[in-house]
Amino acid sequence: MNFTMHIDLSKQKILVTGASRGLGKAIAEQLAASGAQVAVHYHRNYEAANRVAKSIGHNAQCFQADLCKPVEVIQLFANITAEFEKLDCIINNAGVSLRTDPEGTDIDWSDNWSRNMLINLHSVGLLCKKAIAHFKERGGGRIINISSRAAFRGDTADYMGYAASKAGVVALTRSIARAYGKEGIKAFNIAPGFVRTDMADVFIKQYGEAYAVDDIALPQLTEPKDVAPMICMLASGLADHATGCTIDMNAGSYVH
Repeated sequence: MNFTMHIDLSKQKILVTGASRGLGKAIAEQLAASGAQVAVHYHRNYEAANRVAKSIGHNAQCFQADLCKPVEVIQLFANITAEFEKLDCIINNAGVSLRTDPEGTDIDWSDNWSRNMLINLHSVGLLCKKAIAHFKERGGGRIINISSRAAFRGDTADYMGYAASKAGVVALTRSIARAYGKEGIKAFNIAPGFVRTDMADVFIKQYGEAYAVDDIALPQLTEPKDVAPMICMLASGLADHATGCTIDMNAGSYVH
């Protein structure tokens, strides 16, 4: 039975960052299958984002922004709310995983650390700030942030900057849930492990697929389509009393 038959998002307008490919694309597809109008954010690849928007329908539209630049993040939210008139949910999916090799130069380490933080944490915080103000005016809304198992168990030395940025997302989300729940604003974390995307492929090429698979309880890596249905359910309001929680979509990484 099709999961989406049980979820009706036909009245919802939802932003998904990094939705031109990978996990963000799968999320956008799942939301639209349940009737949502999706704002498909992208950085550089308009053609890919436009293909997603056209394929999922429901008046989905593309919106560009470089999440490293706060002024573009602010403008992104303004452009979407001007076009859509409202947002019911934002899904902060876009992210990078840049090496912060302790054996590298200080400048390279610092540059990659900063870029991890800008995209994975700073832009997420800024979009959450804009969403909170918007939701308070409208009586509530939902924020779903994509963190990582690395926020809880750490990562390799090469990717400690990535892990630190994702740990910040967890604290941010929990703080929003605590501070704004009585104003109708719910916030959730999803903590994937390796998901078969372009970003994970960089790590897999460096360490090998066996490293990734041996580290989980299931026999195969998580696919984007394995994560998207949970996000669709959280957006629906069916799990609002889980606000502040982290849902571990990482193939049993902590119990293996």
